[in-house]
Amino acid sequence: LHSALLLTRALWGLVKCSDFLKQGESKSARCDELKSLITKGCSKAKIENPRGSISIDKDKPVTNRKKDVAEKLKPDQITQIQPQKLSLNLRSGEAQTFKLKFKRAEDYPIDLYYLMDLSFSMKDDLENVKNLGTDLMREMQEITSDFRIGFGSFVEKTVMPYISTTPARLLNPCTSNENCTSPFSYKNVLKLTENGQQFNSLVSKQQISGNLDSPEGGFDAIMQVAVCGDAIGWRNVTRLLVFSTDAGFHFAGDGKLGGIVLPNDGKCHLENNMYTMSHYYDYPSIAHLVQKLSDNNIQTIFAVTEEFQPVYKELKNLIPKSAVGTLSSNSSNVIKLIIDSYNSLSSEVILENNKVPEGVSIKYKSICKNGVVGTGENGRKCSNISIGDEVSFDITIESQKCPSQGKSETIRIKPLGFNEDVEIVLNFICECECSKGGEPLSKICHNGNGTFECGACRCNEGRIGRLCECSTDEVRTDDLDGNCRKDNGTDICSNNGDCVCGTCECKKRENPEERYSGKFCDCDNFNCDRSNNKLCGGHGRCECRVCICDANYTGSACDCSLDTSTCLAANKQICNGRGTCECGVCKCTNPKFQGPTCEICPTCPGVCAEHKECVQCRAFETGEKKDTCQRDCSYFNLIRVKDRDKLPQPADQSYPLSHCKERDANDCWFYYTYAVRNDTMREVYVVETLECPAGPDIIPIVAGVVAGIVLIGLALLLIWKLLMIIHDRREFAKFEKEKMNAKWDTGENPIYKSAVTTVVNPKYEGK
Repeated sequence: LHSALLLTRALWGLVKCSDFLKQGESKSARCDELKSLITKGCSKAKIENPRGSISIDKDKPVTNRKKDVAEKLKPDQITQIQPQKLSLNLRSGEAQTFKLKFKRAEDYPIDLYYLMDLSFSMKDDLENVKNLGTDLMREMQEITSDFRIGFGSFVEKTVMPYISTTPARLLNPCTSNENCTSPFSYKNVLKLTENGQQFNSLVSKQQISGNLDSPEGGFDAIMQVAVCGDAIGWRNVTRLLVFSTDAGFHFAGDGKLGGIVLPNDGKCHLENNMYTMSHYYDYPSIAHLVQKLSDNNIQTIFAVTEEFQPVYKELKNLIPKSAVGTLSSNSSNVIKLIIDSYNSLSSEVILENNKVPEGVSIKYKSICKNGVVGTGENGRKCSNISIGDEVSFDITIESQKCPSQGKSETIRIKPLGFNEDVEIVLNFICECECSKGGEPLSKICHNGNGTFECGACRCNEGRIGRLCECSTDEVRTDDLDGNCRKDNGTDICSNNGDCVCGTCECKKRENPEERYSGKFCDCDNFNCDRSNNKLCGGHGRCECRVCICDANYTGSACDCSLDTSTCLAANKQICNGRGTCECGVCKCTNPKFQGPTCEICPTCPGVCAEHKECVQCRAFETGEKKDTCQRDCSYFNLIRVKDRDKLPQPADQSYPLSHCKERDANDCWFYYTYAVRNDTMREVYVVETLECPAGPDIIPIVAGVVAGIVLIGLALLLIWKLLMIIHDRREFAKFEKEKMNAKWDTGENPIYKSAVTTVVNPKYEGK
């Protein structure tokens, strides 16, 4: 059992546990929980309960090598991780946790190998790298007093179509009268050395080469640098590989273009410091490179030009403990790039482990700088670690089952990019101490016909039975089978066990919690009714195929709760007085009411008005509940539709549905439906646009008003004119009438004097 591995243990001379098993129970029934064994009558003194444990076999404290100390510690004398070896005794289901410390040492030795692309486009870069040795040595003295540097170069596979194979191009692949060396795949120019001048001297002698395609064969070179440890001269210190190029890379499968189909074997093939199998093996895959770089604790720095930054950043994400730096067009910034990348890589520790045995799990929890805690994948790493900082990891290992072979297993945990690791030996507790010894020829086992161990008899050859009381040669099977049948016509031991010496020994189930029992193995504890996919609903135990329910539960599957608290409404009434509480669920007597406590009546008058404000605030962010919408109106699921035609129709639904039309403060109408599904799920479908009355058209109104004023003015003038004409005509007619009716005589006015004066010219003679 995962929860406990408890076996009865017989003390010599005591035989109570020999009668511990019930009729029909197998010997495996002795393995049970402590409480169950005591309940069955097994004495505590006869119970064995082994526990897991941890022992630290090697615990050398972390050290720190100072730069200003005259006597320097050798690399193998520096310890950055503690402890170094542990033994874990694992019991199934019981996790064991230990603490692992990591301290970044000062003045830790560094090996740096500079791998450079020597295709023609890197010509100007080579000039700047020629003095890299002494300059980099000087800068690295600030970090470590033990620094070594090496140099290698690569171009491409020496087959078509990667290079031109014409004789002239094989001698000089460059054009424009450039003097270039013959193409090659990878060359180890300088083994790791402390002599910066030697680096400068050998690099200055290097010549540019050339190839045809843009991607380069750098992966072949990286693989050889990783696996050819002796040729490169790697020590068990910090290993840095600087990969410098201004182009992309070929990877597994690209070799088929040149007729190379064999996958890369991941082995060293250097002869006279030249890679000789580039024409035979394909480029390595990224996963293959990751494995070899990790196995050899190599941290990679990709120094590439701006153009290829995105490509190599994607590659960096696939290679743990790697960095990408932007290389200037002529590599003038390479020293700063290397130092910045080293500081970035060395300030982060990432733990990894090799493959764990089947059934074993491992979890990490990091306690990093300033007490920052990480779990899950973040529990494997700590960042921003300065020299002298100490971080720790809580590592938990748990076994869920015993291995099939029952042997010890070893796993290793190491920080990526470092040469140290922690060895963990896993010992599995898969048997009790009592099984390692017993009482041979015990009288308990039918006068010496078996060995009495762990409270049971292990019969000698030819003997069977619980106490080895039967001989396979003396008994007849037919006679004994009758004792193992419940009645005639039934199966032997109900087909759930074996008839051994006239007694049923029930079969053992794969699940240790499931058992057959009874004299004829006719009972079990796993064939009871289920509810919610749980045996006896999770509220009882199964005994002989019948559920024995816990308190407050009833039913064949213990799925009916007698607790009425789930039926209480807000008014403290059961089901709001509209139903009965059955198995903890309200059954509403009035079909109009729904909900957990019969509180919802979708078809009752007032449903629309009741939910108007909440629909308005959630759909349109308006209304009286706009400020408290999230608090008061989250009780339904809101679905928006384009128009009224998209609203659910009563004929399409299997549950009551209310259609609502409400008006807001701006006299705009909004339409929605309200429904309750499955008694609990409330749904509101609302038309997402408001229907508002059309606003007035200003221009026609103004034009109408102006026209009205003009027309009214004209009408008034016409009326006035008409009245004047009528008045004048009436006065004139009156005058004419009075004139006609005048009675005075005609005469001259005595005071009238004519305006005309006649004068006679005396000279006028009338001629």
